Amino acid sequence: MDKLLTVNQVAKLLNVWPETVRRWDNTGQLSSVRTPGGHRRYRESQVLALLGEPTNSGNQVRCAVYARVANQEHANTGSLQRQKERLITYAVEKDYRVVAVYTEIASGLNENREELAKLIRTALQGEVDVVVTENRDRLAGFGYNYLKEFLASCKVKIEFIETDEKSDYQDELLDDLVDIIASFSSRIYGKRGNKIAKKITQIIKEEISEIK
Repeated sequence: MDKLLTVNQVAKLLNVWPETVRRWDNTGQLSSVRTPGGHRRYRESQVLALLGEPTNSGNQVRCAVYARVANQEHANTGSLQRQKERLITYAVEKDYRVVAVYTEIASGLNENREELAKLIRTALQGEVDVVVTENRDRLAGFGYNYLKEFLASCKVKIEFIETDEKSDYQDELLDDLVDIIASFSSRIYGKRGNKIAKKITQIIKEEISEIK
């Protein structure tokens, strides 16, 4: 007999907020049964299907979700969690089977991202059909086209979602720009590079704040 799970149990399994589970229920992405007391319960098999467990639907698209923020400061604001939930919601609405969720706190210029490396290995092993992410810069600040061609050679396509949360993303792009300035300044000016980078960064931030 199929085990029934509470809202909180489903949220913990899917690593989303309980409110997200209720929203999926209200919009039909998840179906619940009601207890005599009126509480929602969800069939375990349905939840396991979202987690990528084997189902009878062999033709269902296998999806990997990739969410990233530039640093811990952005993660502390809840930006990473909200981004992940938007991606999972998109996959659920498209009836994709989510086989992996990768979340990362790292600059888009960082070439040693562990979660991105795991995503690439998943693609190489033929375990995924589509990668869902917020936009191209979440995957790679530079060299996106190379990554796209590589995934295409593994028969994996990339899909971006629409998002209205521009402020966090703009701040992260600024962080990436700061990293570029610091890197080039240290190469050109050596030890003096850090002081020069800080001055340039401050000027850029002041100009951007005036534009906003």
